[in-house]
Amino acid sequence: MSLDAQFPAASSRVVFFERRELDRLLRLYGRMVAGGEWRDYGIAGLKDAAVFSVFRRTAEAPLYRIEKRPALAARQGAWAVIGQGGVTLKRGHELDQVLKLFDKGRFKIVD
Repeated sequence: MSLDAQFPAASSRVVFFERRELDRLLRLYGRMVAGGEWRDYGIAGLKDAAVFSVFRRTAEAPLYRIEKRPALAARQGAWAVIGQGGVTLKRGHELDQVLKLFDKGRFKIVD
C-alpha cells in the first residue's frame, strides 16, 4: 500500500514558509510600513509555492510578491521577488539575498 493511500493528506500538502522565513518577511514588512511604503500584506500557501504579497492599498493588486518555490531550489533558486505585471525582479537561493532588493538606498518606489 502506498503512502498516499495510507495518508491522503500527504499528497495534497501545500508549500508554506518556515518560522524564520516568515519572521524575516514580517520584519521587512514592518520596516516598509514604518517608511510609509507598504500598507497591507497577504500570505498564501499553494501546492507548488508559498507567496507573501505586499500592497500599497488593500483593494489594489500587489506591488510585490515574494515567492518560495522549492521545485526551483536546485536550479534558479527557490526565492523570487515578482513585481507588478509578473516581472521577476530578483531570484536566488537564499531569502536574505533576494530581500536585499529592498535595502535602503538601493530601492525606491516612484509614483
